[in-house]
Amino acid sequence: MGNFKTLAVFLLLGMVSLGYTQQKISYDDHPVLTWSDFKGAPVYDSEFHANTNSGFSYTWSYKTTNGEVDLQYEVYSTFYPNGSWVHPDHKTDKLLKHEQAHFDISEIHARKLRKAMQAYKPGRNIRKDLQKLYNNIELERVKMQGEFDLESAHSMNSEAEMKWQTHIAKELDKLKEYAKK
Repeated sequence: MGNFKTLAVFLLLGMVSLGYTQQKISYDDHPVLTWSDFKGAPVYDSEFHANTNSGFSYTWSYKTTNGEVDLQYEVYSTFYPNGSWVHPDHKTDKLLKHEQAHFDISEIHARKLRKAMQAYKPGRNIRKDLQKLYNNIELERVKMQGEFDLESAHSMNSEAEMKWQTHIAKELDKLKEYAKK
């Protein structure tokens, strides 16, 4: 079952990266979500009351001058409104805070990728190296998202939710120098 969930997440990310979900919100421009950002149709037969579709991506290029590689890159943390939804009768502050935390987790991992890319020393296989960095951090993000939902029981376990909210805030602060400027 775990492999199926991982495959489903990668397929979803693939659809998003192919433009399946056109509209997007950048964490850098709009870091705090409101219920009006959730534009997807509610899934009424879901056991959940809301869903946040977010992730991170990157672009890169390089040039060589006098034998030195100058790597340029951008890392984006993104929320996809059309892939995110909420049941109209469950729009609570508590649930919005939980969904915001999912977006924040994506931003944590965008910052981790910026940190890794800043430390990266370009070698012979830049494309492969950067893809490996991204893949490893993406696996961490997927794992953290799952642990957050599991331990907080999708926001129903208030004690675990508070613990996670604190942890997420600390992680964002710890990586604040890698926030997009």
